[in-house]
Amino acid sequence: MLLAFDAGNTNMVVGVFKDCELITSWRIQTDSYKTTDEYAMLMHQLFQYEGLKKEDIDDIIISTVVPSVLFTLQHLSQKYFNKQAIVVESGIKTGLKIKYDNPKQVGADRIVNAVAAHSKYDGPLIIIDFGTATTFCAISRDGSYLGGTIAPGIKISSDALFEKTAKLPKVELEEPGVTICKNTIESMQSGLIYGHMGMVSFIVEKMKGELFSLYPEEKKVTVVATGGLASVIESGVSCIDKVDKILTLEGLQIIYEKNKKNLKHKKACKHEEDLW
Repeated sequence: MLLAFDAGNTNMVVGVFKDCELITSWRIQTDSYKTTDEYAMLMHQLFQYEGLKKEDIDDIIISTVVPSVLFTLQHLSQKYFNKQAIVVESGIKTGLKIKYDNPKQVGADRIVNAVAAHSKYDGPLIIIDFGTATTFCAISRDGSYLGGTIAPGIKISSDALFEKTAKLPKVELEEPGVTICKNTIESMQSGLIYGHMGMVSFIVEKMKGELFSLYPEEKKVTVVATGGLASVIESGVSCIDKVDKILTLEGLQIIYEKNKKNLKHKKACKHEEDLW
């Protein structure tokens, strides 16, 4: 079985695959201060609840944008699972051609999402990940990662309102139903949720126009959304075609299959510069 970690700035998604099928997954808080042993005890409890044993794990793959957590998870893999984890980083085989000015600057989570979406939905694609940041990625039909946009996530925006103003409170990220609001909490919810919906609609429309300019033969661009608040935003916009909550985990499983023969228990080999 494969144990997959996707550690973002706020949350970490952990999945277990058996014969290429996701059999269980968990969402836990990312904590840079948590030690290897603390994460190990948490994993032990999660495994115990699902009736899994650490001896069942054949390999581990890690994707993260938090360097300190990467070290912790690598140590966890070695100490408690006796495995050298595969890490999604520059040099690993993905099947994508990265058209970024500097391919090393593309976040691992964006690459993993792109691999899964291109495998499942073909292309051209726009992938929106509603995480700590809201990211938009454009993928061509032939698997070229063209680039994208990074915007503050809804939670970051909410935290900024609370921290940078004297009287505005923390609010739940829920849709209030109206924009002419009668109280402060609903007014903030309206601005956060509907403002984000408006941003998503505008960026997707503009990105589609750029894609059609690059590939005039294409007739349709599929928009795939993932992340914790994807369903909330999708309910208020017409531009999202698919909501896929396990996109990142499936991308990790696909990358593992591409690399397990060459990378198992050894460092990643170098590839052409346009490959990430």
